[in-house]
Amino acid sequence: MKHELNELRKHISSQGILVQDLMGGVCRELEEWSQISGDIQEVQDSLQACEINDMVSTEVEGRRMQFLDHIDVLLAEHKIEEAIEAIDAEERSYPELKSSGEASAVDASFKSALLKSKTLLENQLVEISQQPLVGILELKMVLSGLLKLGKGPLAHQIFLKSYGSRLQRSIEDFLALCPCYPETYSATLSNLVFSMISLTTKESGLMFGDNPVYNNKIVQWAEWEIESLVRLVKENAPPSETASALRAASVCVQASLNHCSTLESQGLKLSKLLLVLLQPYVEEVLELNFRRARRVVLDLVGSDESISLSPRFASPLSTFATSSDTMLVDCGMRFIFVVKEIVEQLTHLVILHFGGNILMRIAQLFNKYVDFLIKALAGPSEDDNLTELKEPVPYKAETDSQQLALLGTAFTIAEELLPMVISRIWNVLNESKEAGIAVADNILPAGHNSLDPKDWRRQLQHSLDKLRDHFCRQYVLSFIYSRDGETRLGGQIYLDGKGEDLIRNSDPLPSLPFQALFGKLQQLAAVAGDILLGREKIQKVLLARLTETVVMWLSDEQEFWGVLEHDSAPLRPVGLQQLILDMHFTVEIARYAGYPSRHLHKIASDIIARAIKAFSTRGIDPQSALPEDEWFVETAKGAINRLLMGASGSDISEIDDEHIIMEDEVISDSDDSPSSLSSVDTDESFASAQMEELDSPVYTDSES
Repeated sequence: MKHELNELRKHISSQGILVQDLMGGVCRELEEWSQISGDIQEVQDSLQACEINDMVSTEVEGRRMQFLDHIDVLLAEHKIEEAIEAIDAEERSYPELKSSGEASAVDASFKSALLKSKTLLENQLVEISQQPLVGILELKMVLSGLLKLGKGPLAHQIFLKSYGSRLQRSIEDFLALCPCYPETYSATLSNLVFSMISLTTKESGLMFGDNPVYNNKIVQWAEWEIESLVRLVKENAPPSETASALRAASVCVQASLNHCSTLESQGLKLSKLLLVLLQPYVEEVLELNFRRARRVVLDLVGSDESISLSPRFASPLSTFATSSDTMLVDCGMRFIFVVKEIVEQLTHLVILHFGGNILMRIAQLFNKYVDFLIKALAGPSEDDNLTELKEPVPYKAETDSQQLALLGTAFTIAEELLPMVISRIWNVLNESKEAGIAVADNILPAGHNSLDPKDWRRQLQHSLDKLRDHFCRQYVLSFIYSRDGETRLGGQIYLDGKGEDLIRNSDPLPSLPFQALFGKLQQLAAVAGDILLGREKIQKVLLARLTETVVMWLSDEQEFWGVLEHDSAPLRPVGLQQLILDMHFTVEIARYAGYPSRHLHKIASDIIARAIKAFSTRGIDPQSALPEDEWFVETAKGAINRLLMGASGSDISEIDDEHIIMEDEVISDSDDSPSSLSSVDTDESFASAQMEELDSPVYTDSES
């Protein structure tokens, strides 16, 4: 058919020549007619011009027909490159072929035929590009041909589609291997995607030049491929609550951001988009990992995960194992283990961008751990504020040694072990801060990468204070109230004073409840010296807070003040003297034992002022009824010495008779009764410590 078509075209060409000959015959007839009419010269000029035009027109038409025939032959023989070169050379020789202006009938016909040939070439090039196994050289030939045909946008579209298909095949080949590399598969996917983006950007620049339109297309294509990458990472990740998933997400962030930094030299800024796309996934993995951490730490009965800690982390906690149930120590070890496991999965850039978020979650996990310990400490009346731990706790710390071991475990984790575990996070954040590194132009919400170390430590301290205050509160309440709910420290003890004046007593002592308080603190200090050995700061802070809790309770107890401030109360000067002596005695206990507190002194002063006011309203003159403050201070010091030296044996017996001291099974692990206080040496009873150590317990000063 092609051969017949060529023969037909040759026939048409020959017919055209005949037409030209006929036209030449007409010109001769006109010449004869002009000679007859006498206008011989004019006819000769016209004939000469006609002959010249005919010769030129015939030559151009013939050449064009031969050109089209040549193009047809090249197309028939699939010599695409030669056809493109021929058309390109023709258009360069005759620029009017590319113009869109009006043309003669002959030129318009040639342009139309040439356009059809170009369309055929374009279709053949597109067909080649769509072949499943088209090579790089063939693709470059197709793109170059389309560019010469003036089809740049189509060429760039085919270019991006081809490189996208190559990337897709590489990814499909690798996806079958993802289960074999659960922690590093995301890095491999990232390498595949960003390497192809880099290669595509380079090749586009070489082939299409620095054209803004094409550059924008490259950016759009790269963004689409990154979205596909994030989707593939999610779809092929291990379960999100596992450490492997956290590692895979971290590795993906690290590898991808490194590639983004490299691509910035090629004019592609993709870091923002990458972090926006990865942030929800990273936060989801973090959230589920910390949920798993809560289960590991708090579900001691149902958790089957085995833990393995190096001696560096296990030894400080194992010291408490002899003083408490191993379940308590196991809980602390699980806490450190799971936090350490999470931190070890993090890469440098994940810490840089999500470090603040991770530290906040660690602080929240520690707070949950403290709530669990509080439930283990809770006495007969449970703390109703712990709404998230209503389920039964498998362990209860009942004896002094068990409770102190529980407190020591929490303080050791917060002060010693946790800072070691998270030191890597702080180092990265501090280094970036010192270097002035801008983290992703602040595209992440505040708190993801910015956190003041003081604020974070303050959160830990708040959790520790909550645990310490709960222990002190339930410990003091068990001391103040009997099993029957009756108070041992009521206002009535200051109404039953015997004698007219405490000053005239040769050996005045504090009231029986405060003597018992002194014994309780001595016993607790002795146990703390063994359980919290080497942790004097914790001992002092704890004993100081216990002493403060007693006077705070006394200051706020309305029933106590209701007795003293009632109009019918039989107030006497000796009662006021006894109350003031008790307050000075309490302050001197703290000062003598090495944990004085300005807060304690202020509360005691407020109690004294309120008591003086209550007694004054009943007609008792404080100026005449009370000695100087120095007398109370010296008397309190003397009482401490006499109680320690056993100089008041009858008084101690009286304490036992009055049932102020609690039963042996309630107060301590020791068999020593309050009557044996004199046998406890002062240096062994209380932690030997300097005052300046008390000023900064854990992370804040003693007043806070």
